[in-house]
Amino acid sequence: MVTPATRPRAVLIGPPGSGKSTVGKGLAARLGVDWHDTDDAIEAAQGRPISEIFVDSGEAHFRALERAEVARALSECEGVVSLGGGAPLDPETQEALAGQTVVFLDVAIADAARRIGFDTSRPLLMVNPRASWTRMMAERRPTYERVATVRVDTAGRKPADVVDEIVTALGEDGST
Repeated sequence: MVTPATRPRAVLIGPPGSGKSTVGKGLAARLGVDWHDTDDAIEAAQGRPISEIFVDSGEAHFRALERAEVARALSECEGVVSLGGGAPLDPETQEALAGQTVVFLDVAIADAARRIGFDTSRPLLMVNPRASWTRMMAERRPTYERVATVRVDTAGRKPADVVDEIVTALGEDGST
């Protein structure tokens, strides 16, 4: 059970290209706390990139790893936690997010494409990346909106401006 002492200050969710890593690092620095990326933690623990986990072991295996890492991060991390884009779709993860400060970083496809380039490191976007991203976002948006306590549009904005908006929404002054 997460107690207020171990609860992350903020959990960032959103599609690929929304800025979860960049904004997460900036927000953590601004708040003077650690930043934890669940995708990075999975890659480190598995010793291989997520794209290889998908190819070699399948999406179901990756999602099980992801579910476990998100649960661990939410119960142990006190800073800013960035989740992989698909993590909030899992019902157990949705349950774990209840009561958390969840920030949905929203973005339009033009900004997402510019930021991530839709390369092969994104396994769900390998075939027809723009159409795949658009379809994926249409499916995920209702969940992102439902589990989020704060929504911030990142399209066309500098990361520092997004961080400022989140800090304000959190009622923080940005100091520790």
